Amino acid sequence: MPSMLDAVVVGAGPNGLTAAVELARRGFAVEVFEARETVGGGARTEELTLPGFRHDPCSAVHPLGVGSPVFATMPLDRYGLEWLHPELPMAHPFDDGTAAVLSRSVAETAASFGPRDAGAYRRLVTPFIGRWPTLARDFMSLPLTALPRDPVTLARFGLAGLPPSTWLMKRFRDDRARALFAGLVAHVIAPLDGLATGAVGLMFALAAHEGGWPLPRGGSQSISDALTGYLRDLGGVVHTGFEVKRLDDLPPARAYVFDTSPTAAARIAGLGRAYDGYRYGASVFKIDYALDGPVPWTAEAPRTAGTVQIGPSSREIGTALRQASGGRAPETPFLISAQPSLVDPSRAPEGKHVFWTYGHVPHGWDGDLTEAIERQIERFAPGFSDRVLARATAGPAELFARNANYVGGDIACGAAAGLQLVLRPKLSLFPYTTSHPAVYLCSAATPPGPGVHGMSGHNAAKAVWRRLRST
Repeated sequence: MPSMLDAVVVGAGPNGLTAAVELARRGFAVEVFEARETVGGGARTEELTLPGFRHDPCSAVHPLGVGSPVFATMPLDRYGLEWLHPELPMAHPFDDGTAAVLSRSVAETAASFGPRDAGAYRRLVTPFIGRWPTLARDFMSLPLTALPRDPVTLARFGLAGLPPSTWLMKRFRDDRARALFAGLVAHVIAPLDGLATGAVGLMFALAAHEGGWPLPRGGSQSISDALTGYLRDLGGVVHTGFEVKRLDDLPPARAYVFDTSPTAAARIAGLGRAYDGYRYGASVFKIDYALDGPVPWTAEAPRTAGTVQIGPSSREIGTALRQASGGRAPETPFLISAQPSLVDPSRAPEGKHVFWTYGHVPHGWDGDLTEAIERQIERFAPGFSDRVLARATAGPAELFARNANYVGGDIACGAAAGLQLVLRPKLSLFPYTTSHPAVYLCSAATPPGPGVHGMSGHNAAKAVWRRLRST
């Protein structure tokens, strides 16, 4: 170990590992310290139910991972990362036995909305098709870590996406398109009328058309393991089972980069009350299932979709989000579900399946949403309960116990509502720096926010290496 490292990273989630890789491949001496015995943060894979059934405790499907501007620059395939694409990225079933779809094809997606809205959808997304690499890089590098490569497209995206998603949804005449789009916004657990929520839905839709919504072979752990393997080959060191309680626990370094919640970084680094105003948002109640067969969806499209949104109307989805954000568990939850074993048979014993779903609940909620979730699944897949071999439930307390970044069970590491969706963790043009000149923040609490894409880590690393090279 050198007498003084260039950088120490606290937390081995995708952002922390990405920050470490970005610094290591520029020649800096980097070490990572992770409290748990394995790397991964929100990108892990474990046997949660029965032997041979491999589940993702948090993230499972990665539209922003396969389309990540920083992952695209890394040879992660050499370290075992392989993206698997389901026949359909996503399906959204309705009570009448039909479904809208989010397909790789714009035309197929538009057609599933019906003739009254097909043209409106094509007009919405067509200006951005073929521009994903620059749009994603420009959008996910905000606020000021890089100059836009295509400012015209970025401005056009901003005009469409910065208003609340409820404004954007007025483009559609029928609720099939509105419901699917509302479900896309709900992936960041944001009320539909929030600032810039239109950008969230539009970005997820464009990701499906440009790169799909794939799953990594073997589970989300494959992403974390690939980043770790690459980091080690670059000379970086990873320590697991090492809980950091204060800065003095770490070796001397020129910079300390925290892939933690802002409040944890403040506590460990002695930043005082720097983030007292940071707000944590609603949580989720998640269930991982071991199944005796595939989910028996009534509609055909969900049977081949990697992700299924369960909530048939935009009003029902909006109500569930408002209730969860307002402190009440929804009686009819909106569900986001993943079907990994449809495309990756290695995730379950032969003929069996794993299934992953969650509904939104209030911050820190201590109830049990299992009955309401399974009632909602049965609504669109009668007979589902008969296929359940085992289930593993996780409410806010369990989610926080597994990942300390999920304060109160908030898997977005901070409320994605209001200005905090785009200006996090505080109102600043330099969100990765802190009041301590050697301490930086790189978690999902910084732009561009939640998701397994590594861009928060990349953006923070850029701030670090600029400082290190100037001193």
